Amino acid sequence: MLRIAVPNKGSLSEPASAMLHEAGYRQRKDRRELVLVDAENEVEFFFLRPRDIAVYVGSGKLDIGITGRDLLLDSAADAEEIMQLGFAGSTFRYATLPGTAKDVSEFGGMTVATSFAGLVRQHLADHGVDASVVRLDGAVETAIQLGVAEVIADVVETGTTLRNAGLEIISEPILHSEAVVIGRVGAEELREDAKVQQFLRRMQGVLVARRYVMMDYDIRAERLEEAVALTPGLESPTVSPLHDQGWVAVRSMVRTKEAQRIMDDLYELGARAILTTGIHACRL
Repeated sequence: MLRIAVPNKGSLSEPASAMLHEAGYRQRKDRRELVLVDAENEVEFFFLRPRDIAVYVGSGKLDIGITGRDLLLDSAADAEEIMQLGFAGSTFRYATLPGTAKDVSEFGGMTVATSFAGLVRQHLADHGVDASVVRLDGAVETAIQLGVAEVIADVVETGTTLRNAGLEIISEPILHSEAVVIGRVGAEELREDAKVQQFLRRMQGVLVARRYVMMDYDIRAERLEEAVALTPGLESPTVSPLHDQGWVAVRSMVRTKEAQRIMDDLYELGARAILTTGIHACRL
């Protein structure tokens, strides 16, 4: 039975469970449930603290897991990223009081406060900077005000919280993070396991289904090539003759974010009966 670690709380938890549900796996109904067996799919889910997942997977106690790239790298566990999942995106950056520093190269002799001490220490080492790192849990923006550190490193979305604390974002991003599937380093035989491959295909299917819609439309045969140029699909669109001679029906997958523009362009070409439908699952 495949053993999978899933975040039990935080910003990763609900999106991860929703994606697994879309992929056809059972998910818990009670948040207090720590282990769930999906016998039909031969999978056992373990709901763990997001920070601990890389450790369990890296030790080989669990086969694969879902966590954040930032948490994976901060853990220094013997685990690696094997698939990006496209949710819980964030940027990890430095911030300080205006005039303190402009770049990580100026941090020498300073103290950096963060909830991701391992990640920051590695980043500073990669840049040859000798600075102290203090690990704090929770909000770190008050560390400068209270004199604990001169610089903080934290997840930044809009930057509003940092600006309200009188801080400015400096230097290049430390990391762009998102939810990822992870596995133990060097466990190539596990990657080839049929159940792991099935799991990855299902998750990839959800990603594609979320990014695409199915588009159907009718077009005059003489405008078909122009229409197909707008809707090439993943491989090639399906084209069928209509009862009325000179017209064909076309079906193709198009990116959701481009669908409205493509519909407008098709209409200008003379296409009619243009419809889009959602895709709930797929295999490519």
